[in-house]
Amino acid sequence: MKSKDYNAFLESKRERVNPVGFDVPRGAINPRLFPWQADIVRWALRRGRAAMFEDCGLGKTAQQLEWARHVVKHTGRAVLIVAPLAVSDQTVREGKKFGVGVTKCRECSDVRSAAVNVTNYERLEKFSPEEFAGIVLDESSILKAYDGKTRREITDFARKIEYRLCCTATPAPNDTIELCNHAEFLDIMSGKEMLAMFFRQDGNTTHKWRLKNHARRSFWQWMAEWSIAVRKPSDIGYSDEGYVLPELSMIDDVVTNGVHDGFLFAMEASTLSERRASRRDTMDDRIALAARLCNESSEQWLVWCDYNAEGDALAAAIPDSVQVKGSDSGEHKEKTLNDFATGALRVLVSKPSIAGFGMNFQSCHNVIFVGLSDSYESFYQAIRRCWRFGQKHPVNCHVIRSDSDGAVVENIKRKDELASEMFDEIVRNYSPRQVIGKSKRDELDYAPTMPLEFPRWLKSVA
Repeated sequence: MKSKDYNAFLESKRERVNPVGFDVPRGAINPRLFPWQADIVRWALRRGRAAMFEDCGLGKTAQQLEWARHVVKHTGRAVLIVAPLAVSDQTVREGKKFGVGVTKCRECSDVRSAAVNVTNYERLEKFSPEEFAGIVLDESSILKAYDGKTRREITDFARKIEYRLCCTATPAPNDTIELCNHAEFLDIMSGKEMLAMFFRQDGNTTHKWRLKNHARRSFWQWMAEWSIAVRKPSDIGYSDEGYVLPELSMIDDVVTNGVHDGFLFAMEASTLSERRASRRDTMDDRIALAARLCNESSEQWLVWCDYNAEGDALAAAIPDSVQVKGSDSGEHKEKTLNDFATGALRVLVSKPSIAGFGMNFQSCHNVIFVGLSDSYESFYQAIRRCWRFGQKHPVNCHVIRSDSDGAVVENIKRKDELASEMFDEIVRNYSPRQVIGKSKRDELDYAPTMPLEFPRWLKSVA
């Protein structure tokens, strides 16, 4: 094969993500956005299909609204923002603040053409994709909370829509399922192709994957073509002024589980059944402590639980609290969450799976976890409802747990350290200052440092 032909062959194998968007001049971006937010919006519009992985409080809602506004202006057609329950009202309020009209829709007949519309994930089946030129998934990491059928329906719905945007707090970089969900939704690459190209099985299971060592740099550079990751503005070369988080005090409140029959000492709960038994045995003590903290204070409190029995007991023990649970009507959920967000409700009791995504509760700076689960993301997201950029007070977070829950605590700490280390790697490999200024990244030149030597038997005879 001739050298020229071989170079062309290698070039054809290079993995690229071609942009499908359009350019918008800097002066056309809403001046209420910070310069770094404006640059990200312009980059996402050039890409056409992109993901914003930004930490809580960095203004993802304002950026997605501006992105949607320009897609409407460019196409003359409607854009749909899909958000978690109760976040729709929050999006409408943010639209008013930034001068973007947003229509809250319950079904397709509510949609305004050539305008920005918003609905909940639970109501997406009532809409037709043909109506829209663009779609935004707000808190897109929530996709992995749905079953496979629902995720596939959301992805299939978007496949007929030209412009797509995902917005969420930074996902756990080692969570291959979440990354696959985003790549598939944006039509970048199928999950199977992504796993085959960049990952290998971690042990004898199809549920755990890890990056191939030789593919790490290529993987993060590939992701940098269609996504941007930001913990704070300095990650992309801007000042962090105004984006310094207040102090977070983690308060470990431990209740005694006691010694079970057959044991001389209290044993650490290791199996799932043992952990559930520990939660059940210490529930009364944990509820009593949480109630005392709330009832002896006049400030707002956000109380997280994992089980219905805990939520019911908390609501009964805290007189001015309101509980939001899965069986409640959508209207009750929306009203209660919005009342708490605006300060009209003093104590909210709910589960991270229900109210832990998307909502801005920065009016509250007191948080209680009545127990811990092994889900690092749920724990992280639930804290971030209050501890976020824009919070004006130090945040106090009480974790009320049993003395036998040491394994759960260590697991959460391990995942937190892993997520932090992995995200540092994302920032190092993204080269974000170059990424947001271009529609596609520069390719690395192949610069060999060792001469190529052929074995004697392959050399041609002169």
